[in-house]
Amino acid sequence: MSANPLPSGLVFLPGHLDTAAQHALLSIVWDRLDAAPFYTPRMPRSGRPMRVQMTNFGPLGWVTDKDGGYRYQETHPETGTRWPAMPQSLLDLWDDATGWPQAPEACLVNHYRQDGRMNLHVDADEDARDAPVLSISLGDPALFRIGGPRRSDPTQSFWLRSGDVVVLGGAARHCYHGVDRVRFGATSLVPGGGRINLTLRRVSR
Repeated sequence: MSANPLPSGLVFLPGHLDTAAQHALLSIVWDRLDAAPFYTPRMPRSGRPMRVQMTNFGPLGWVTDKDGGYRYQETHPETGTRWPAMPQSLLDLWDDATGWPQAPEACLVNHYRQDGRMNLHVDADEDARDAPVLSISLGDPALFRIGGPRRSDPTQSFWLRSGDVVVLGGAARHCYHGVDRVRFGATSLVPGGGRINLTLRRVSR
């Protein structure tokens, strides 16, 4: 963890999920992949593939492609089927960690492999821009970086390990953040290695 103050509203809960809870949650994720398989999202306009694979749980899912851009929709972009229900354990974790009165509507599941990373960005496709974002890490450690509300603001980094939970609320909700790299193969939790990141979001006001 950086010695510098983190943005206001960022709550870091290291080791919040114990080993048993991590295995249970990963098993739930894997059970839902038949209904909502991972796919490779593509950037708007350029169509360039992102360096993670994605799927979603809940009534809405975040997707992106060349023609439609960033958006939420009710169905998987490749299968056309509705997203699987969000696990109750995630709804409970949302209540416990955020205290937000409305339930999350989307759980974005990112699968980081050996070259996986996420460029600096702000989650800005939701109408409920004041609602927090809840992030759960499973598997290999990831170097998380966060700055300020402008892309040019100074950043700081710290490692997220399996079982860690981060809440981006308040001012931190509007700060640029990303994942620089994954320490691939450092754990054996995710089959084949890598990191699973689950991000819970409230979309509508």
